[in-house]
Amino acid sequence: MRKVRWGALSTAKIGLEKVIPAMRKSDFCDFQAIASREPAKAREAAGRLNIPRAYGTYEELLADQEIEAVYVPLPNHLHVAWSIKALMAGKHVLCEKPLGLNAAEARELLDAAGRHPALKVMEGFMYRHHPQWQRAKLLVDRGKIGELRAIQSFFAYYNVVPDNIRNRPELGGGALMDIGCYAVSLARWLFEAEPLRVCGFTELDPVFQTDRQVSGIMIFGAGTATFTCGTQLAPYQRVNILGTDGRIEIEIPFNAPPDQICRMWYQSGNQIEEIHLAACDQYTLQGDLMAKAILDDAPVPTPLSDAVANMQVIDALQLAARSHTWVSI
Repeated sequence: MRKVRWGALSTAKIGLEKVIPAMRKSDFCDFQAIASREPAKAREAAGRLNIPRAYGTYEELLADQEIEAVYVPLPNHLHVAWSIKALMAGKHVLCEKPLGLNAAEARELLDAAGRHPALKVMEGFMYRHHPQWQRAKLLVDRGKIGELRAIQSFFAYYNVVPDNIRNRPELGGGALMDIGCYAVSLARWLFEAEPLRVCGFTELDPVFQTDRQVSGIMIFGAGTATFTCGTQLAPYQRVNILGTDGRIEIEIPFNAPPDQICRMWYQSGNQIEEIHLAACDQYTLQGDLMAKAILDDAPVPTPLSDAVANMQVIDALQLAARSHTWVSI
């Protein structure tokens, strides 16, 4: 069974602790290289994760002819630039979310991908591939909750570390970019539409100047989606999906643990069913799906146009928060 040979641009925590170990368990991924701007960090990460090659610059990894695809977990402001460089080097790209700092940046990557039609590019919204979300989408699509009318999402954690990239606005930090993007993504996915208009409410950290708490309303033709996300709140996440005849509740919708069952609840009428999903790693699933698309020369599960559309809504929410008014998409 042939595997896609991968390299990682940077030793970011999410890559070292979650994504790369998960992809190493994949049936179709073979991690062969990792790069850092600090050679010692690259060597340490390679040794820890049993990766054969470590590079002291990103350019060296992109020049490695044996690497077919790269994973890009760089800070948000570097996503587009290095994804384009990877494409120019002939590599497929899996880029962490959000795709860029704004929709204009995301379109730059979409245009670049169009100039390299043989290469696959995907934004890493791993949650969509987890069985709990596949089950939820199936229930909605088959009308098992009637007509979808409302979605409510919460996602929060507590982080006040000054040097953390999530607390640095110039690097694309803040609650909306880091975790609010999930609420936007899932609403668009479930409604299978773009919101008509949005409003947003933001609280800035007085020192960091990042949005530490964001609430938003997205109006779709068929219903509404509301969310609150925060970087200085008690850790919590939950999604409720309500239709005319039933509802779905997902207990751990985004950071689904890879080593324990996940629970969700499906209510139809007065009957509530607790559904258990077997333990699995959503990052492994994402890696397999991306690699299969490369090996089979098939479309990636989430097209790059979806990532651009997600950024358009995020842009609109930010504008709505600044202008204290509704913004049409």
